[in-house]
Amino acid sequence: MRYGFAIDLRSCMGCHTCTISCKQANNLPNEVFWNNVRTDGGDAKDSARGTYPTDLHMVHYPVNCQQCSKPACVEVCPTGASVKREDGLVTIDGDTCIGCGSCITACPYDVRTLLEDEPTYSVGFPVGDWDARPHVAHTVTKCTGCAHRVDRGEIPACMELCPGRARYWGDLDDPNSDVSKFLEGKEFEQLLTDSGTEPNVFYVK
Repeated sequence: MRYGFAIDLRSCMGCHTCTISCKQANNLPNEVFWNNVRTDGGDAKDSARGTYPTDLHMVHYPVNCQQCSKPACVEVCPTGASVKREDGLVTIDGDTCIGCGSCITACPYDVRTLLEDEPTYSVGFPVGDWDARPHVAHTVTKCTGCAHRVDRGEIPACMELCPGRARYWGDLDDPNSDVSKFLEGKEFEQLLTDSGTEPNVFYVK
């Protein structure tokens, strides 16, 4: 089994719903986001490059942990806190993480955050899923593919609310999964493939 995502860039409108649903479900602290929508366009966020009106370019790239088949973060973690599960999801054991930052340096996708201080929340208490892992100061945090939801037979939070239905999820090794059916016969790209991490997020243009 190899869980992964496919994202249809033709349908993604850069609305950041995936960002907010992820933040809520995982009870992420202030200033922490596991799912970011980056823009291939102009210098400013959500802006196009080129000349109006005929030569403009802007594509939104939702970027979360790439759930790599060969995760660099796992290789460098000195305590074994970063783990690649049998289903392909890459997670962090907050009880084992010492916050050394080795995984942050090794990851080429800039999707990990070191919680330097005690986490704070806008409403002062947890509002996420009942089984979301607590966040602990001096440890590293990142997208886990909503492993806690997957373990109870549900899909990642970012999948549920996407208004453009731009996201697909499932077992990439199962030809009958939603993600495999969507990718069949399509051209796609993966981010930073030259890093050797074999990312399992596929972007269809």
